[in-house]
Formats: sequence, structure tokens, C-alpha cells
Amino acid sequence: MPKNKGKGGKNRKRGKNEADDEKRELIFKEDGQEYAQVLRMLGNGRCEAMCIDGVKRLCHIRGKMHKKVWIAAGDIVLVGLRDYQDDKADVILKYMSDEARLLKAYGELPENTRLNEGIVGDLDEDDDNAGDDYIEFEDEDIDRI
Repeated sequence: MPKNKGKGGKNRKRGKNEADDEKRELIFKEDGQEYAQVLRMLGNGRCEAMCIDGVKRLCHIRGKMHKKVWIAAGDIVLVGLRDYQDDKADVILKYMSDEARLLKAYGELPENTRLNEGIVGDLDEDDDNAGDDYIEFEDEDIDRI
């Protein structure tokens, strides 16, 4: 029987996610960076995000974060803007939910930004007309049909 020369299975390669427990310093944006909220994940290390300056950008998740920091729709991220492409950006950092709330409290994020939402996008315009989708029938109308 051959001797096992490996150092372990895939759980060893995966490592422990110890960074979640530690409190990290809140990082604010600098010049050439912008806050954004992820609209949807596109796959292949890319996502579509709405930046705070009102521009929708295609964002590339950097390799250091890829498969280590999981980004979902609705997350607040810090993106690095490109000088040569205005419609594309690079995700530098994902803010945890408590950090995103602090950013909103400090006035870095606008007040109309929804934080704890999984689905983001065109819901803001539809909230005013939420009751318009349903038609109410009375008993007389049902009898005629």
C-alpha cells in the first residue's frame, strides 16, 4: 500500500476565515475611488454596481478578493475608478453591514441608500405605485364573467 505523502484535503487548502471576527479600521474613499452598491453579480469575477456619483459601472473583483470575500447583490463596496475607462471599475474592498451603517451615519453614503436589501435596482420607482398592479372585483363583476 503506498504511503500518503499529501498534507491534507481541500479543507486545508481553503483555510480558516478568521478575518470576520476582528474589528478592522473603517476605510474611507480617496481620490480615484468611489462607493458603490452592487446591483447584480455577473459571474467570472465581475459585477454590476451603481456608484454613488450616479454612474452604473461594470466592476471587476480583484484577484486577492476572488473566492475569499463573497460579494452579493446589495453589498456596499469601494471601487477604484479607471482613468481610461469611465464605465468600468475595480472592486477594492467590501464593507460589512456594520461598516456600511457607519458610513451612512458619517454622511459618506446618501440617505436614500438602502443597506439591508438583497435585491437592489429599479424597486425605488415602483414603491409609489405598488397598489396599481392589482384589480379589485366586486361580487357583481364576478357574476358577469
